[in-house]
Amino acid sequence: MVAWAGMTVAVDEESGIPSRIRLVRRCFTSELIGPGHYAGPVDYVERLREQWAEQMPDVDVSPADSIGRITRIAALLAEASDAALAQRSLTRPELEVLTALRRAGRPLRAREVTTITRAPGASITKRLDHLQREGLVERTVVERDRRGVLLSLTEEGTRLVDELFPAQLDRERAALDRLTDDERERLAELLAIVLRRVDPVEY
Repeated sequence: MVAWAGMTVAVDEESGIPSRIRLVRRCFTSELIGPGHYAGPVDYVERLREQWAEQMPDVDVSPADSIGRITRIAALLAEASDAALAQRSLTRPELEVLTALRRAGRPLRAREVTTITRAPGASITKRLDHLQREGLVERTVVERDRRGVLLSLTEEGTRLVDELFPAQLDRERAALDRLTDDERERLAELLAIVLRRVDPVEY
């Protein structure tokens, strides 16, 4: 048995190639058994690492320990959000438009919404059309520039965001409830470093 890429590996004596991977199990719903290690069922990312280690043993897939879990958590939370929004005939991208307008506290131009949400202009236009039909967003032509349009929430749009956004935070809070306050703060600090690396834009 040897240590390889953070895992315990059984090596074939003749070829020296890892023949079986036994992952150190980390499960955030299980009891802590050592620094950073948890006893419990193998999670989604650990299963992926095990499979890749069997198929491509020479490839270091350790970035998946972090990035894979980030994307998996985001996907699961997104599914929960989609289910809740479907009851209101809304999509998550449409909610992103509504929350962008709510946070701004002022009317925004479409290009500002595009920058904030990182969605293509055509997609933003389609979302705005639906939100306007639902009475959640209104467009106002800028008098000094007939080509310019300002976007703002209607009273109903504001009320809806004020109802849906706290519910979304509750789901996210529940996902973190096994962490202490210090752990959540440290996690946020580390993720901020990664985010600045991949998204260096000043907002």
